[in-house]
Amino acid sequence: MTTEQISRAPDGGINEDLIAVFESGETTDLVVLDGATSVADADYVDREQGDVAWFVQAFAAELGKAIAPGLAQGAAVRRAVAAVRDAWAARAGAQAIPLYAHPLAALTWIRIRHEQDQLALALYCLGDCKAFAFDAAGAVLDLDPYLNPQEAVLQEAIAALALEGVSDPAAKRARLLPMLRARRAFQHGSPAPDVLCLAPQGEFKAREYALRLAPGTAVLGMTDGYYRLVDSYGLYTIEELAQRCRTDGLAALLDELRAFEAARASATLAVKSADDASAVLWTGPTRKESE
Repeated sequence: MTTEQISRAPDGGINEDLIAVFESGETTDLVVLDGATSVADADYVDREQGDVAWFVQAFAAELGKAIAPGLAQGAAVRRAVAAVRDAWAARAGAQAIPLYAHPLAALTWIRIRHEQDQLALALYCLGDCKAFAFDAAGAVLDLDPYLNPQEAVLQEAIAALALEGVSDPAAKRARLLPMLRARRAFQHGSPAPDVLCLAPQGEFKAREYALRLAPGTAVLGMTDGYYRLVDSYGLYTIEELAQRCRTDGLAALLDELRAFEAARASATLAVKSADDASAVLWTGPTRKESE
């Protein structure tokens, strides 16, 4: 059984992604977090690395404390969020913070339990991180076949700006900012938030899955920045990417991603020409190895 992980910001900047791995007995928890880029004019609780990075790091730390035998994933998430919210309030003090400035993140939490002759997987998903399972023959199973509906809206707005001749990233962001802030405030105020937020107004609208897979199955989780290799740039199919991750390692694929992005830095169909990119690859023992 092996676990490989990687998480990097472009150009060595502040990383708002995070990969966490927790092991306890026969259970492995893989946690993939992708902090949503801030649409605020300032940071309020961490002016060095930023509020978004603070949020994902604080949540991962509190989730590690919250995980306990018999506690459901959703309950552990709520417990961790409550602790982070208290820490945020203590750091923010009396500052007036706009709702759109509160941090958000996508979360995919893959729990792998080793059972006799099989693997039991449980997933808890908020937002648009990706998760796959694949076997030695290369067959890939999408563990969370979710498409972010907001992405199409954003791409339409970006395409409209391109038709106007707006290609400068700063100019694009300035034009998109009112829409992005309105969307962010809506997400925070939702009675059933579908992303990880600081003060949910109701139960999280998480996508949860439970399935059993054969020993020897590999599990691959990633943020949308890493998945650009497939859906944005078309450099690989998911089957090709999964096999390359297994044979060449996650770092080699990330290097390819960065080289491609550097060559197309003037791209017009993205708010950012490069994004934080993170992935985790877990490979379990075969049936023979587990005996």
